[in-house]
Amino acid sequence: MSECSGCASATPEGGCSSASGCDQPGDEKLQKTLGRIKHKIVVMSGKGGVGKSTVAANIAVALSLAGKKVGLLDVDVHGPSIPRLLSLKGQRPHMGDQTMEPVPWSKNLSVMSLGFLLEDDRQAVIWRGPVKVGLIKQFVEDVMWGDLDYLVVDCPPGTGDEPLSTLQTLGPTAMAVVVTTPQGVAIDDVRRSLSFVGQVGNRVFGLVENMSGFACPDCGKVHNIFNSGGGEDLAKEAGVRFLGKIPMDPAVAHSGDEGFPFMKVHRDTATGKAMNEIIAPMLDLPDPVVTA
Repeated sequence: MSECSGCASATPEGGCSSASGCDQPGDEKLQKTLGRIKHKIVVMSGKGGVGKSTVAANIAVALSLAGKKVGLLDVDVHGPSIPRLLSLKGQRPHMGDQTMEPVPWSKNLSVMSLGFLLEDDRQAVIWRGPVKVGLIKQFVEDVMWGDLDYLVVDCPPGTGDEPLSTLQTLGPTAMAVVVTTPQGVAIDDVRRSLSFVGQVGNRVFGLVENMSGFACPDCGKVHNIFNSGGGEDLAKEAGVRFLGKIPMDPAVAHSGDEGFPFMKVHRDTATGKAMNEIIAPMLDLPDPVVTA
């Protein structure tokens, strides 16, 4: 794909070296698609293993259960986990001549992932950057998302091709939700993620501290048996909104393995209440002003 072939920031591979992407005439189809999406929320983290995909899936589910039209896009090319988390493994999108229909999870939530397109999910995906850039743009531009209140994107960890291409494709109105755990080794990498979002020209909507304390399955109370508060401290340091803490909860891991998101089956637990507090500011977002 060579969407940037005519701009001054074009690279030999057909990508764009500009931090803000480009606005070429060939992007009219993309802009038309984006114009039907009110809010774009990119869930990301500088560190792997922080539960980012679980957070992304449950944000999307929670928003859909609140009556919003939601799309969930998995751009983790090398490790797509959204199909498993939503019990959609083995599903295939309907393919048109130049379009794809996302896989429905419910009447309010549609999903797209490379995992739906792999013949064998045990097979490694060995792609270089330009191919991944093209796939991400195709997943936004050629998927029939329709009119959405929210598009939630699950990015792989780090600040490489996928997060960069996602933010460039979605444009400057896309906002990042950055996920961390309280430990210092995660905080260091997530601090770089916050810097990355600003350098690309987007806004951090907020920071989530996942695996913060332990939710006892017997009494329901949250106990700080491990570190807690590192994410909240980082949010204060960086001057970004702190969305909340999600405790470690055995029910979360079990529901993910079984393909039943915990916001569907455990909404009244401490973890479910924490997630509802996280999505509350998202539900309060004003609709964008449409100019003629």
